[in-house]
Amino acid sequence: MSDDRGAGDAEDRGQRSDDAAEPASAASRRERRGGATRPGASGPTAAAARGPGGARGARAATSSLPSRLARFLREVVAELRKVIWPTRDQLVTYTAVVLVFVAFMITFVFLMDMGFGRVVLYVFGE
Repeated sequence: MSDDRGAGDAEDRGQRSDDAAEPASAASRRERRGGATRPGASGPTAAAARGPGGARGARAATSSLPSRLARFLREVVAELRKVIWPTRDQLVTYTAVVLVFVAFMITFVFLMDMGFGRVVLYVFGE
């Protein structure tokens, strides 16, 4: 009986070899990427990323107002593409719910105001 277990056995058990192993935590994934991405991280990688002028250093000093504005607008468009916009039916439903709730709250506050007004008149008289 030959023992053919090697790398195939690890795959049969649902495990990967050390080279293809998934990192167990977010910290392990960051270490594997090779960059210290945590704020306040120390070490040669973090120091090189910060540069001589601190976290923003030379990058903030060299970027002009139009380039920063263009970058901001690109990021706004990218974020708006991620938004899940409601359908027309959802929008009508949500609008109706809001209007009904607002009408309820107006009625509630009106009745409370009338009740407190009567109590104040009863206590202090007129």
